[in-house]
Parts: sequence; structure tokens; C-alpha cells
Amino acid sequence: METLIVHPNNKKQLAAIKAVLKALDVNFKPAELNDREKAVSLYGKEFVEKIERGGEDIKAGRVVEYTTEQLKNLCL
Repeated sequence: METLIVHPNNKKQLAAIKAVLKALDVNFKPAELNDREKAVSLYGKEFVEKIERGGEDIKAGRVVEYTTEQLKNLCL
């Protein structure tokens, strides 16, 4: 038989899809997500992409280092 991958946009759509599948007696199970997919589902795609870009900046050496004293002075 054919496998379908469904991407609901919100929890309401997800609940409706699950209800329809149950009513039709269709077997289903949640997909196992990798760490990035879990983060996107929790925090949103845009936020995860910003964090990833930050990690790339750190690896490329595009950082500014501050001492504790400099940080304290920034708060004043």
C-alpha cells in the first residue's frame, strides 16, 4: 500500500487528521524526528535558522569577545 506524509500547519489540523484516520480505521504512528526537526517543531523554523547561523559565525571566527568587566559596563 502507499504511504502518505502529511504536514499539518497547526495543532487543530493535526487533531482533525488524526480523528479522520481513526474514524476510517486507518493505522498511523507519529514519525520519529531528528534533533533539528524537534527544535523546529518547538521553536519555529526562523529561530532555529538564526541559531544555526550563529553557530556558523562562531566556527568561522566571526565573534567578539568581552571580559566580565566590559559586560558589566554594557549594562549601565
